[in-house]
Amino acid sequence: MSSTLGDFLRARRQAMPPNKVGLPLGDDRRRTPGLRRDEVALLADVSVDYYTRLEQGRERRPSDRVLEALARVFHLDAEATEHLHQLARPRVRSRGAEDGGDQVNAHVLRLMDRWNHVPACVCNRRTDVLVHNTLSAALVEGLEHTDNFLRMIFLSSAASGLLWVDWEREACSMVAHLRAALGVDHEDPFLLQLVEELLTESEDFRRMWARHDVGLIRSDIVRLRHPLVGELDLWHESFSVDSAPGQRLFTLQAEPGSPSEEALTKLSAMSPRIH
Repeated sequence: MSSTLGDFLRARRQAMPPNKVGLPLGDDRRRTPGLRRDEVALLADVSVDYYTRLEQGRERRPSDRVLEALARVFHLDAEATEHLHQLARPRVRSRGAEDGGDQVNAHVLRLMDRWNHVPACVCNRRTDVLVHNTLSAALVEGLEHTDNFLRMIFLSSAASGLLWVDWEREACSMVAHLRAALGVDHEDPFLLQLVEELLTESEDFRRMWARHDVGLIRSDIVRLRHPLVGELDLWHESFSVDSAPGQRLFTLQAEPGSPSEEALTKLSAMSPRIH
């Protein structure tokens, strides 16, 4: 018997190096990576039987004290700790209240269209790209599955060599973002279909999904490689679309006066010919 909570705990336990919690690495009794169940139980001040039941899905309602203790043992950040609490106490959610649908507000569309030197797109909770502006579409020209970021990064044959310079880092970040953004909401049939498709079609996605990493994509530098204008270092920032819960506006900006800004200017000038 397994559970989403148990899967998360097992993945965190196996990913935690013993030396990070003050245990020696050179223990001959270790047959698996990470910590043993008895070590986690000791550090969290619970019985081995109780912790084993948590991992096996036979104990589904741990107290806040136990959850906070486990968060400390696994060195979880605030987002991962919140995710742990959500797994232990799933909320009944109103789909209508939390999902803004796939219609992008006309005011958001006009705003994006005016950004001639800022690639921008709007995505929903399933990472479907609801709309690209012209420059964003030009950046992903030549890739497959440009209507969904996860499909694009894992299933496009050119993704790892054409667009993302550090593909592994960006792919891991996308998977962790999906975990954090969706929490324990497994009721969306389109989401379930997407995850199943990626698990079936991509060995890399299977490997990253199994780690249960959690983390929202925040401000960061993204390094891209475009076949027409070369490499670009762009600052990524995203914003919640308050008029449509579940939608986010993703933007990329170049440092003023930088080679990347010049490259975006060139790409913007080419965009009408591309499309």
